[in-house]
Amino acid sequence: MNERTASSRPGEFSLIERYFAPLATSAGAVHLQDDAAVFAPDTGCELVVTKDMLMAGVHFFENDPPFEIAQKALGVNLSDLAAKGAEPKGYLLGLGLSKDISEEWVAEFCRGLKLVQDQFQIDLLGGDTISCPQGPLLSITAFGQVPTGQVVRRNEAVAGALLYVTGTIGDAALGLKLRLDEALADKLELSAEQRDFLLNRYLLPQPRVGAAQALRDYAVAAMDVSDGLVADLGHMCRTSQVHASVQLESVPLSDAASAMIAKDAAFRETAIAGGDDYEILAAVMPENAGAFEKALQTAGLSCSRIGELHEPEATGPAISLSLNGEAYCLLGADGFKHF
Repeated sequence: MNERTASSRPGEFSLIERYFAPLATSAGAVHLQDDAAVFAPDTGCELVVTKDMLMAGVHFFENDPPFEIAQKALGVNLSDLAAKGAEPKGYLLGLGLSKDISEEWVAEFCRGLKLVQDQFQIDLLGGDTISCPQGPLLSITAFGQVPTGQVVRRNEAVAGALLYVTGTIGDAALGLKLRLDEALADKLELSAEQRDFLLNRYLLPQPRVGAAQALRDYAVAAMDVSDGLVADLGHMCRTSQVHASVQLESVPLSDAASAMIAKDAAFRETAIAGGDDYEILAAVMPENAGAFEKALQTAGLSCSRIGELHEPEATGPAISLSLNGEAYCLLGADGFKHF
């Protein structure tokens, strides 16, 4: 990792040597003692590359524990790779630190990175550290690989395909609601277990890396749900030029999310329009549906069929929503937008 502002942070090289170099175990990373790493996918595979940036006050709270910030930062990148059917191999880290961030913060941040690295058998390949007025600012570029010609795109969905999502939808967005209003859980009479489950789903997304093989084998299109189910399905429909119909009663909800919606039906819109789920949205042809479900089950993942894709309509929205047979209209935002 390069150091561009050594004078503004005395001892930064020692921090890199002490905390980041132990994360760089591959031969190509040379223990972060060079300006670049050497990396190549396995024979017969193509490289898949993705980048996500996270900023305090936008993607996480400034007082979130660094141990968990690191897990989220790396996890959201691995989620992008998983949706492409890619197996993760390594990553680059760009880290902007303000002067008030302590060595203890860095140590805990690296402990979080190590946890995710060990879980998915990847390592740090290199990166850069800088001083910035407000931080932390995180930029991760993650590398994965797929067998040549088997990457799963979002823009290759076709009419007639069935729509699936992994896991449960809306937990992170509802967890953010609870984080922003500390009294809300008590108002809704949520149990401590339900509250903590939703808060953790917001702070600690779980990339569905185990879905990669099933996606390569059976999905015609896929993407991860980061901006919200409705928004991301809209991206898939527009780039693939198809129309989607979604039965909201089939969208999988956790017990905690169901409890919130039972108290206030408006939280259903939060669940389907809010972001940060990091589940996988996949389009699968009907003849492959059974095999896809079985493959995910074998990988230890749940999935739910939530709708179908159709030929595009001349007018109207790209997505039709229904709840128990009745048309459902979103009243608020239809997904997270940066700008």
